[in-house]
Amino acid sequence: MRPRELMVVAVLLALAGVLFVTALATGGFRIEVPAVLDVLAGHGTRRNTFVIMDVRLPRVLCGLLAGAAFGLSGALFQALVDNPLASPDIIGVTMGASAAAVVCTVLLGLSGAVVPVAAFAGALATAALIHLLSWRRGVTGYRLVLVGIGVGAVLSAVVSYLMSKADVTSARQALVWLTGSLNARTPAHLWPLIVALVVLVPVALLFSRGLRTLALGQDTARALGARVELIRLGVLVTAVALAAVATSSAGPVPFVAFVAGPIARGLLRGRGLALIPAALTGAVVMVAADLTGQHLLADRVLPVGVITGAVGAPFLLWQLAATNRTGRGG
Repeated sequence: MRPRELMVVAVLLALAGVLFVTALATGGFRIEVPAVLDVLAGHGTRRNTFVIMDVRLPRVLCGLLAGAAFGLSGALFQALVDNPLASPDIIGVTMGASAAAVVCTVLLGLSGAVVPVAAFAGALATAALIHLLSWRRGVTGYRLVLVGIGVGAVLSAVVSYLMSKADVTSARQALVWLTGSLNARTPAHLWPLIVALVVLVPVALLFSRGLRTLALGQDTARALGARVELIRLGVLVTAVALAAVATSSAGPVPFVAFVAGPIARGLLRGRGLALIPAALTGAVVMVAADLTGQHLLADRVLPVGVITGAVGAPFLLWQLAATNRTGRGG
């Protein structure tokens, strides 16, 4: 890492740490920061230990890990297609997870651990379909984005139809999941994220050299001996797996994957892939949005997806205007 990237990573880690402690300390039962640190060190009172370790910690960790997975996934997609508008929620991958979850909840009447597993499978199947429909002697970034937007629109219509036909109870359960929420997180939601990040973060970093070669252009990359299609497929599978596991654990939280990459590259002044900064940015955005949703209104708790959607939509419009000026939006 270059000095500026090291500095950005250090600042983001510090900010994530501050948000982590703040989220553990803040709530209906407020705990002072020194008491939070005592609990984390294993010396807290029984009441504080229960509130922090059993109630708040799984939620905060799920937010950090899912946000990191979303952020890294979005950065990989954007580097792969060389388009800042590309992310798993924009091109339909997370909508595939949503459609699978709604089918389980509304049509099959299933709930519990089956829904996240179905969401994971739905995201992978959607990505495979998008890649298949985009293939024309290879996959170009522009065609992948267009096909993904089309597939996402179809899946959105399917979700809307199922919701219109569902009974009130099933529709309410599906809506909570579709919004994206960190409520009632348990260690069962954390382990898939931990395993996925331990495996996929090194894989993403291994592909970073190939992505830098692809940035020179396909012809140049082939002339340098790069296996272009293999690199594209490997990066695509890695990015989809990260988005799928994050969606299965926290729901299809919108715009976290979309905003993390541009913010990280802005902090680096547009230099480098910014994979690790993007992951940390996603974690910070996720936890900050969840804190805002919990405490923005005194009498109501908003799901994290509501906050990220409210912030991400104007950011999307700004990015559309910016890419239109530079001619990169297609």
